[in-house]
Amino acid sequence: MMESCKKETRPKDSSGERIILIGNPNVGKSVIFNYLTGKYVTVSNYPGTTVEVATGAMFTKGKKFQVVDTPGINSLIPTSEDEKVTRDILLHGPPAHLVQVIDTKNLRRGLLISLQLLEMGIPFVVVLNMWDEAKSRGIEINLRKLSEHLGMPALKAVATRRKGLEKIKENLQPRVTSFPAITYPEAIEDGVSRITSSFSETIISKRSLALMLLSGDESLAEWLHQNLPEEEISRIEKIRHEVQTRFRDPIGYLINQARLRKVDEILSRVRTSPEETPKTFSASLGNLVIHPFWGIPILLFILFLTYQFVGVFGAQISVDFLEETLFGEWLLPPLTGLIHRFIPIPILQELLIGPYGILTMALTYAIAIVLPIVGCFFIIFGLMEDSGYLPRLAVMSNKIFKRMGLNGKAVLPMVLGLGCDTMATMTTRILDTEKDRTIVTLLLALGVPCSAQLGVILGMFSGLPIFYLLTWIFLIALILVMVGYLAARLLPGEGSDFILELPPLRIPKISNIVVKTLARLEWYLKEAVPLFILGTLFLFILHQTKALSLLEQISTPLIVHFLGLPAKATEAFIIGFLRRDYGAAGLFMLAREGFLDSRQILVSLVTITLFIPCIAQFFMMIKERGLKKTLWISAVIFPVAFGVGGLLNFLLRFLGL
Repeated sequence: MMESCKKETRPKDSSGERIILIGNPNVGKSVIFNYLTGKYVTVSNYPGTTVEVATGAMFTKGKKFQVVDTPGINSLIPTSEDEKVTRDILLHGPPAHLVQVIDTKNLRRGLLISLQLLEMGIPFVVVLNMWDEAKSRGIEINLRKLSEHLGMPALKAVATRRKGLEKIKENLQPRVTSFPAITYPEAIEDGVSRITSSFSETIISKRSLALMLLSGDESLAEWLHQNLPEEEISRIEKIRHEVQTRFRDPIGYLINQARLRKVDEILSRVRTSPEETPKTFSASLGNLVIHPFWGIPILLFILFLTYQFVGVFGAQISVDFLEETLFGEWLLPPLTGLIHRFIPIPILQELLIGPYGILTMALTYAIAIVLPIVGCFFIIFGLMEDSGYLPRLAVMSNKIFKRMGLNGKAVLPMVLGLGCDTMATMTTRILDTEKDRTIVTLLLALGVPCSAQLGVILGMFSGLPIFYLLTWIFLIALILVMVGYLAARLLPGEGSDFILELPPLRIPKISNIVVKTLARLEWYLKEAVPLFILGTLFLFILHQTKALSLLEQISTPLIVHFLGLPAKATEAFIIGFLRRDYGAAGLFMLAREGFLDSRQILVSLVTITLFIPCIAQFFMMIKERGLKKTLWISAVIFPVAFGVGGLLNFLLRFLGL
């Protein structure tokens, strides 16, 4: 299918029938999406939300299909914004083709969605992904019987190896079958029949809509007001209330239990499982990495490998070659000669090749210093993602977060923050309460370095004894715990439980790592490099107007006397607001030029890690939390960053370090 994508650049039929991919989280939808679409991909927010939906084009046999990768769901009665987006995509116009992806090991969870789709009257194809992992656990699925029970095609696949995916195209036109309706308690069935009489024409079945409304699905309010008069909406609410008075348990719970009984009935006929799950090496290792004792040395070993690859290979070997050889010997000398020869205007010469020049500073920082470090970190981060280690890291740190009074789900945005704090701030919406979302937003802005900044930080520590890196880790972790603990007790509200599914540990597929790393590097070049240039222009203007010297003089008591840093470090903190890694890169250059000793490196990195977030994250905070809370968070961060940095400076001086 991907081959045809590359060959056909202009489809004969541009109608663009939709193919929707739907399924639980972590079932491999994105891998299948990438297989179907290749390079024809765009990512955008679903209208009126902050939820991103990936859309791509698939060309085959002269026809164009629009493929949509929906957010992972556990039910089509939404409990989160992600689930609402997926449900709304179906509610506002069922696709020409629907593909449900299920983790074969967790067939019960996937079939619960299958039954809801059948009740909606939407035809679909079932793809049982991770077939090999289920087989290794002794799980056998009779595809023929499963297909007969659902009345829909059922395919087996191993998406990471692209096995079985070619059959999806051949089964895109399933027919709507007469699936035997699930029988609910009599009072619920009576309520369903009374509510369905309110609808005239509906895109999905009237029965499924009635069940959603009886379940108390408040997310349907907008749809109801668009399609029904107020008196009918009031009548439906009255019916729901009358039915609820007949039961002690919530109607939604009773409906879900009836569906689960039907799921278990189907499973008993199509699945064969061993009485005891075979102990595979992957399962044993997966348990070992979250073991209270053995998980710690494994974590330290992984951090050591990360340090060696990012800090030594990336920040030393790669940066030395790119900065000193590629830029210092091959590129900048001839470019400098050409600029002096063909651009005789001094101000333009200084803009291009001066101390704050676009070539000598912006591109040298962005390409020769930050790019190799960030690239190495992206590789390591991709390996952790694909191997399944990141969720286990979240489980290991869950106890710490619970001490702060946070929802355990807070671990996920914090881990994602190591990739990009701006996107992690957006993902705080998965948390259940505004209190939790505010605390995690504060912690992300305060002390979670993004991948680009973290890469540069590891590069700076690579030339120092390991004591300095461990001290940095300890201090940042301590500040995060203390601030989180205090915020949890000062802010009103309650926490909630932590529920997280652990995917099995897998050997990462090299091609997936390459694709992810290249995509992230492309993002870096498109998004970060222009900001490096903007930051350099900002410094250039400050330098030309003497404002930079004035700022250095004004900040001398804080930067020089309190933090014990050279006045030139002011530039790094100013520009760090445009991009976190740019500020760290400025400190990196000062250290390479001999302006910072080991004590000053530690103090400066602790301070800039705790420093206010970059401008992109700042605007995302305003979008997610509002201007008032964002300013409040910034007001907390600034004194904490410089207060901790100053105290650390005095302590190190006292100890003679």
